[in-house]
Amino acid sequence: MVAKPENTLTQAHPPEPLPEAEEIYRRWIAHLNDEFTRHQAAERRAEIVRDQLFQIYLGRPHGGKANLTLTSELPLNVQQFSLDPNNITLEAEHYSDVDAERFARNKPLLWFWLMFDRSPIGLNHWLGIRFRCMLGRHLFAHMGRGVRIDHGVELTYGYNLSIEDGAIVRQRALLDDRAAIHLCAGAVIGTYARIYTHTHDAQDFDRVVFAPTTIGARARVGAHTVLLAGANLREGAIVGPHGTAQGQV
Repeated sequence: MVAKPENTLTQAHPPEPLPEAEEIYRRWIAHLNDEFTRHQAAERRAEIVRDQLFQIYLGRPHGGKANLTLTSELPLNVQQFSLDPNNITLEAEHYSDVDAERFARNKPLLWFWLMFDRSPIGLNHWLGIRFRCMLGRHLFAHMGRGVRIDHGVELTYGYNLSIEDGAIVRQRALLDDRAAIHLCAGAVIGTYARIYTHTHDAQDFDRVVFAPTTIGARARVGAHTVLLAGANLREGAIVGPHGTAQGQV
């Protein structure tokens, strides 16, 4: 008798961390959520993120006098200064369409998003999914319940993103939210997919054209697929791996 193949759509139940670790993880995320809820000013958010990154990357609190005179210490000096969002420039800051005031509030959190994922703890799926959902509530226009965002997902501004309940964004996808991106309930964005909201005028390539992009409820975007600006996937639509889609699908 030939065994029936398992249903590949069935969700596995990954292991939980040990109770002591889970309690610490939840306390940390709750603490960060409280901090970002209470503090909306860009300056204070930058301080919070800097202090957290010092602990994550250097294993010590921020503070003390750095030795800025020794050539041998320069790499460490560069790393220390780069943990502070005030000392870094993100690609989005080169774009003339950025809303400076809204982006200023988001920038420290975008830097935290990037640096968390590049740290060892960012590879912990249980922690990472919950961390990104928490941060998304402070970054995005809307963040639903039961959302899963995997490691290495790239954002542009954050404030133009709306993600509804149960949506999934898999590893290394790009959500280029220079205009609005709307992921409806249960939508799935595959690994390395590229979701765009801007393009260039065919007659004048220097002119950037913006259009909102929508992925309908339970629609699926395959791995390495590109959705061009203005794409609108209807409910339940599927664009297979390595595809390209534009307009109504």
